[in-house]
Amino acid sequence: MQTPTDSEHPEHTKAWELRMFLFVTVVLAPVVACAIVGIYGFSIWISQILMGPPTA
Repeated sequence: MQTPTDSEHPEHTKAWELRMFLFVTVVLAPVVACAIVGIYGFSIWISQILMGPPTA
C-alpha cells in the first residue's frame, strides 16, 4: 500500500497550515479553556449543593 504524498493532496499547503494554526489558536484553544473553567466551576457548585458550603 502506498502512502499519500503532498502532490496527491494539494490542500496540505502552507496556506492550509496557517489557516489551521489560526483556527486552533483563535477559536479552539479559547473554547477549550472556557469549557475547562466552566466544568470546574460547575463541579464546585454541585459539590457545594450536595455537601454544603466550606467551613472555616
